[in-house]
Amino acid sequence: ILLLDIWSAYTALRRAGDKSMPWDLIISRTLEWLFPIKRYRNNRPIYSIFSILFHVGLLITPIFLYAHVQLWEQSLGLSWITLPYSWAYWLTLSTIVFALALFFGRVFNKSSSFISRKQDYFWPLLLLIPFATGFVCAHLSVSPYNYKFFMLLHVLSGNLIFLLIPFTKIAHCVLMPLSQ
Repeated sequence: ILLLDIWSAYTALRRAGDKSMPWDLIISRTLEWLFPIKRYRNNRPIYSIFSILFHVGLLITPIFLYAHVQLWEQSLGLSWITLPYSWAYWLTLSTIVFALALFFGRVFNKSSSFISRKQDYFWPLLLLIPFATGFVCAHLSVSPYNYKFFMLLHVLSGNLIFLLIPFTKIAHCVLMPLSQ
């Protein structure tokens, strides 16, 4: 998907007759995307704030979590900065809370539930599983058998999400930053 997005941008630029770029529009749209203040003005500002914070935790926590970066370094030799422990802790907890809030907001809000499809209820819960199981493995004292079970569930749910990204609504987590 990423390569198709890049190829489409290259093809559009190559075919364009006017190659000048409207930099002021590009910069303003990028800033609107990075700081979605306009979302706060709709008729559901709390839901919008929760959605934004959920997406922030959903993207930042797994990418910059120390244990995940260590796995990249051990397997491919790639490394980057990591989150401080306290940030990772609170981002994980907030992502769990906001995923539940988005799920219940969709269930109990008539306008949301009216336009929601069955899979729209499923995504926040699926995305919640690796955060909850990872939190249990990292922070709670569990027996070795329970740890193995939760770690297996953590890895399998994360892999399932990676498999579903190109074919589902979850793809916007990759496409939105690149298309903006």
